[in-house]
Amino acid sequence: MIKKLRLKLILVSMASLLAVLLLIIGSINVLNYINVISYADEILNVLEINDGKFPKMDGEFKSDVMKDNPAAEPDRGQDGENQRKDIFPGKGISPEVPYETRYFLVTLDGDGAVTATDTGKIAAIDADTAQEYARTVFDGGSESGFIRNYRYLKTTDSDNNCRIIFLDCDKSLSTFRSFLFSSCIVSLLGLAAVFLLIFLLSRRIVNPVSESYEKQKRFISDAGHEIKTPITIIDADAEVLEMDCGDNEWLKDIRYQTKRLASLTNDLIYLSRMEEQTAKQLSQQMIDFPLSDMVSETAHSFELLCKSQGKSFESSIRPMLSIHADERAIRQLVNILLDNAVKYSQEGGTVRVSLDTQGRYVRLTVYNTTEHIDKESLPHLFERFYRADKSRNSQIGGYGIGLSVAKAIVTSHKGKISATSADGESLTVTAIIPM
Repeated sequence: MIKKLRLKLILVSMASLLAVLLLIIGSINVLNYINVISYADEILNVLEINDGKFPKMDGEFKSDVMKDNPAAEPDRGQDGENQRKDIFPGKGISPEVPYETRYFLVTLDGDGAVTATDTGKIAAIDADTAQEYARTVFDGGSESGFIRNYRYLKTTDSDNNCRIIFLDCDKSLSTFRSFLFSSCIVSLLGLAAVFLLIFLLSRRIVNPVSESYEKQKRFISDAGHEIKTPITIIDADAEVLEMDCGDNEWLKDIRYQTKRLASLTNDLIYLSRMEEQTAKQLSQQMIDFPLSDMVSETAHSFELLCKSQGKSFESSIRPMLSIHADERAIRQLVNILLDNAVKYSQEGGTVRVSLDTQGRYVRLTVYNTTEHIDKESLPHLFERFYRADKSRNSQIGGYGIGLSVAKAIVTSHKGKISATSADGESLTVTAIIPM
């Protein structure tokens, strides 16, 4: 249990850290990519406004904003900074951009035939490649996007002529990819470092819980053995009194209650031992035995009990099934499940047991009808002292520990046990154990 608690602590911590890192790194890189696209689109818009060229600082080429707003045109006496701001209003583009930007453009008519190609501002692309890219973009129909490392902008004039400007974004995309790769590597290294720290410190974190749990198990084991002695003495004294005084209801009640208390004590001690058993200790108790014969023998005893209580009993046991397991523990498992089914089925109800294979596993299923069971209570049935219907359980007896013992047995054999209810008026407990 403590090992599982420690493992869950590590997994939850690492999952939480991974989620936070993915959110942070993902957000940063998405914003970075959006900035790359935004900056490229700004440059493409400037090129489109100025007929595929950058405006010159002497005002030879001016944007439409300047043409529509003559007041924005700088006076010849103003300094270069004001002049740049007027030529690129609100763009934040450096005057060095025209000298370091690589781009090309292609013009096509309405039928997609190339009418003009300009590759004078780029060395990596020849005219044929530029025309091939342009036809691909023209056929695609998208107004903007990427083709390889080139961001493009497509516009159509009133004569249905199409101009496509391609901007080389290789440098900015390489920077983006490099940052993405570096951030992922740093995040992985950070995850590894945190995992190492949590792994080393988790033992200290769960140590108080471990000590408390060990003390609890030790108390149950020690107290159980101490309680068994007075229970045995009380039972023996009651038997002697019964021999001397004769049978009466008070002595019967004393002996009945001592048996219940002895059964509870034995279950608690057994449960504690099952949890303390190591894999080596358990393997020493494993033997091959005929499971089908054991289940049939146990089922026959409960079939007679059901008939005496006016209940229907059905069995479907696959013959000749053997298993390598702790025979005493598996026998106790079958007894617990059948006893639970008979005890909590209503008068005139049905109890059904089946045994079959499921791949390399054996599947033991015990079904019983009941008056009512809440589906919300099903996950809690295997908890210690849990009782789904406390008012009815107080009449039937039991302490709600039987299914906890059953789960401990199945878990110690590396199997799984579950409880389901299809209609809220029946209970099916299924135990799957490796053969």
